[in-house]
Amino acid sequence: MKRLTLFITLTSLAAGAHANLIIDKNGVDEKDYIYDLHQCEELAGQVQKETRSRGAVGGAVKGAALGAAGSAIAGGSGSSGAKVGAGVGVAAGVLGGSRDRRENQDNYEADQQTVMRNCMTNRGYTVLN
Repeated sequence: MKRLTLFITLTSLAAGAHANLIIDKNGVDEKDYIYDLHQCEELAGQVQKETRSRGAVGGAVKGAALGAAGSAIAGGSGSSGAKVGAGVGVAAGVLGGSRDRRENQDNYEADQQTVMRNCMTNRGYTVLN
């Protein structure tokens, strides 16, 4: 009974972890499949998440510099231009940082999926997607 419970638990964990990976299991031993899937998931878990992001502070600094330069060129006060530029830079930095985080997450998930696909293919499975 313990083996059956363990088998069901492992099967449900393996199926839920990478449900978007479609593998033809025709003629495949289920125990070998679960073992290989688990090992490939461990390898995919080693993918490094990218943490690079512009952020609000970087956007504010760049915006302040551009605002001051633009005001100076137009003949205005550099400090008021820097204030406006910093405000615009903060808004752009927040929006850009959010976009960067979303892109980083998408790239991270795509890299994990690639590792899973390559790992299962290299172990002799037919990956259909």
